[in-house]
Amino acid sequence: MNQLKLKLFIGSLCLLATMVNSQVYKSGSEPATKPQQETKFPEASQFEKSNITYKIINAANKTFCYDIFADGKLMIHQPSIPGMPGNEGFKTQADAEKVAKLVIGKIKKGEMPPSVTSDEMKKLKVLK
Repeated sequence: MNQLKLKLFIGSLCLLATMVNSQVYKSGSEPATKPQQETKFPEASQFEKSNITYKIINAANKTFCYDIFADGKLMIHQPSIPGMPGNEGFKTQADAEKVAKLVIGKIKKGEMPPSVTSDEMKKLKVLK
């Protein structure tokens, strides 16, 4: 009798797994996605008259990154190189400063979020 209960239990688990799998994978091989709540950035016009500044900060392994402030309030805390894997920052303070100034320029132009690409950082010669 215990073997029958075990077989029914295992069969039920298999059926449950199949049902869950069919819900996760609708339309072939694409996983069903739940709509994610988007991060809402403030409107760029909010910063038109703001005093936007930066501060170079220490990052992992004796590297450098930056914080961006709008009227003295922390707006962006960037503790590592934007868009790159790992926790390290830029090798020099000057490199971190170049990227911080690029971000400030984007904010002033109305780009929100002020994303930085690896190509932009290569043009600034802060990435190889």
